[in-house]
Amino acid sequence: MKDVAPEERPMVGQMVNETRAAIENVLEETKQKLEAAAREAQLKAEVIDVTLPAKKNNVGHRHPNTIALEEVERIFIGMGYEVIEGPEVEYDLYNFEKLNIPANHPAKDEQDTFYINKDIVLRTQTSPVQARRMEQGNLPIRMISPGRVFRSDEVDATHSPSFHQIEGLVVDKNITFADLKGTLEEFARELFGPETKTKFRPHHFPFTEPSAEVDVSCFKCGGKGCRFCKGSGWIEILGCGMVHPHVLEMCDIDPEEYTGFAFGVGLERIALLKYEIDDMRLLYENDIRFLKQF
Repeated sequence: MKDVAPEERPMVGQMVNETRAAIENVLEETKQKLEAAAREAQLKAEVIDVTLPAKKNNVGHRHPNTIALEEVERIFIGMGYEVIEGPEVEYDLYNFEKLNIPANHPAKDEQDTFYINKDIVLRTQTSPVQARRMEQGNLPIRMISPGRVFRSDEVDATHSPSFHQIEGLVVDKNITFADLKGTLEEFARELFGPETKTKFRPHHFPFTEPSAEVDVSCFKCGGKGCRFCKGSGWIEILGCGMVHPHVLEMCDIDPEEYTGFAFGVGLERIALLKYEIDDMRLLYENDIRFLKQF
């Protein structure tokens, strides 16, 4: 503009502004056309056929063992029990000696137990958790101890070297076998149905005296006898008994003042019974066709 004569500057300035505006308009129109063309090309490339079936998400869910465990925990927590877990690699002291199992007992044979060394084993039951809890004192005790256990078994329809147990313990003043029977009868009714009956058969366990095995009336036939209960009308579910006085003594509890009861049930056994599964191996083969039924 400095080279333009003063009298022509207004006219030249107006012409420059009009030219700039015209150029900007052309650029904006071109930009919009390019954006529209790009959007149209994108829509053609990313076209969605809304008539196609949607893709299903395969959502996982709880394992049958977990479902059974949560049901058992719900029942006992409702009775005022606490759930306590412990180590799977355990000292021989807690796995055997504190449970009144002597050094020459068959359960301590290497054919039945996995030994890490002479003092450490893979626990064969969750009862060591009970011994550890009794050592702590803080009576009374009402607890269940679920967890994985290990035994040197061959794999078949009813056995596995690794499985799960749920063991319960009550220690308090004036606990009797009647308390044990009432507790397990209520547990059976909650788990298998209100019409379930129980039967206690004398048995032997080193850590309880007296001891018993518990049967429940067959929930398939109502006790009349069927294939499921092998015609007997009864199904064995667990072992139990009154805590042996020597077990209490080894955990620094006075058996003259305190008594207690204990019981143990296989988690897989509950799952097999409750869901009518005839082969334990099905629980661990990770076959989606089987697991998704639960």
